[in-house]
Amino acid sequence: MTGRTGGQILVDQLKIHGASHVFCVPGESYLAVLDALHDAAITTIVCRQEGGAAYMAEAAGKMTGRPGIVMVTRGPGATNASCGIHVASQDSTPLIMFVGQVARDMKEREAFQELDYKAVFGTMAKWVVEIDRADRIPEIVSCAFHVASQGRPGPVVIALPEDMLTETAEVQDAPAFSPAVMKPGAADMEALQRRLLAARRPIVLAGGSGWSEQGVTDLVRFAETFDLPVAVSFRRQMLFPADHPNFAGDLGIGPNPKLLQRIKDADLVLLAGGRLSEMPSQSYTLLDIPGDGSRLVHVHPGAEELNKVYRTGLGILAAPHAFAAAAAALPKPNTVAWAGSAHAAHEDYLAWSDPSRVRTAGDLQMAGVMAHLRQVMPAATVYCNGAGNYATWVHRFWPFRSFASQLAPTSGTMGYGVPAAVAAKALQPEREVIAFAGDGCFLMNGQEFATAMQYGLPIIVVVVDNGMYGTIRMHQEREYPGRVSATSLRNPDFAALARSYGGHGETVTRTADFGPALARARQSGRASIIHCLIDPEAITPARSLTEIRNASRAT
Repeated sequence: MTGRTGGQILVDQLKIHGASHVFCVPGESYLAVLDALHDAAITTIVCRQEGGAAYMAEAAGKMTGRPGIVMVTRGPGATNASCGIHVASQDSTPLIMFVGQVARDMKEREAFQELDYKAVFGTMAKWVVEIDRADRIPEIVSCAFHVASQGRPGPVVIALPEDMLTETAEVQDAPAFSPAVMKPGAADMEALQRRLLAARRPIVLAGGSGWSEQGVTDLVRFAETFDLPVAVSFRRQMLFPADHPNFAGDLGIGPNPKLLQRIKDADLVLLAGGRLSEMPSQSYTLLDIPGDGSRLVHVHPGAEELNKVYRTGLGILAAPHAFAAAAAALPKPNTVAWAGSAHAAHEDYLAWSDPSRVRTAGDLQMAGVMAHLRQVMPAATVYCNGAGNYATWVHRFWPFRSFASQLAPTSGTMGYGVPAAVAAKALQPEREVIAFAGDGCFLMNGQEFATAMQYGLPIIVVVVDNGMYGTIRMHQEREYPGRVSATSLRNPDFAALARSYGGHGETVTRTADFGPALARARQSGRASIIHCLIDPEAITPARSLTEIRNASRAT
């Protein structure tokens, strides 16, 4: 062993654990780490705000199943990044945030930008720790990779005192992390098989994190073997191919009423990987709480989640991909009582997701935009979005058919789409990447378009501009009809903004113009913004703002 600085030891651990990218905003509190990254075979992407950097790391965790890495400076850098920690927590995404800290001899004096990270992040992260000695870096970083990945995945925050990073230590490196995988037991699968064969109206709900491409393939095989309808949870649509005859649709915000009724009528609900939290459960109305467990089989990698909200008749402690492998190996039954229900559920989904059946106000029809994307974009295209009613068009009308093709926060955070698109293109440059963003959503982290330009990442951003915080305006009209307050926006020319960064910009006001604009953006080879100006009345595929307002007044 030879002496290394704490910063060098840390970067060496990242290489050992297979980190390929680090997303950061630089700070003087961790200069020793930045110096060590100078010569490392790790791609360092410098971002324009710590929130964007944290979103990129979270998106990387979603795409790869391995902890995304973000580095930020102390105090305001850490608090800016907290939005990404919250997303990783609610979305069960493996992520590690390294954050600078004041020197050890200055602690507890409220030194420049000092924070108590355990107090700040303790309710959001799986583990918050401060490394007080350089020789403990291999131990703690190894532990962090395991904690972030095992059980229910989530974020870990590691504070790095500035002087610790410059001290020298002789210490052995830890081996590459190898997370333990919970697998279902034979008794679990036998019990599942008995419950399935005794059912008459079963349905599978796939959700959560911890899946793999092979896991999705195994889930498909299981569904085929038992002729089961399969729905996916909110913003987890990449977990089952939409063009498969067993696909029943997505259980998100404003889902297909026929899918909701199918779940309510089911005598067996197999919840694989997810938690069925507020959004997919339709504000906790789909299943009784706590219920008697008579119709719920819950598969989850975290023991603390089983029976936490819903009483389960059969709880299976297992990683989703491990469960799917075991389920795919179950023998095919001779006959099932629910034969044909998967086909009927898929027909309901096809009718619900047909953009030709939807017409809204205005010359630019978002249903028409989605219809064109369905015609020309590859199945492997990665779609990213933040929060807002505009996302409904993607979730309802794009048929997700490829694993790791959806990056969207189940936590409902705004500003996520553009940073996620940057991360996706950096990690998998061979795939086309499209970010959808509302006008309000884009301006929360739209500056990361500069990051896309800096690293030559030709993402396409579709800005859906209705001149307001649309989702809040919708709720406002429902609760306080006609009393518009704090939801109107005055926006820039987003296409001109793209050109000012050196990117490609297009403005679209009619449905027919979107196709040529998209073609030019794809051909430009540069990061692009397609500025879509829509009628404010076109707030949802089903109802206009005026209809929502009038219905509220009538009641």
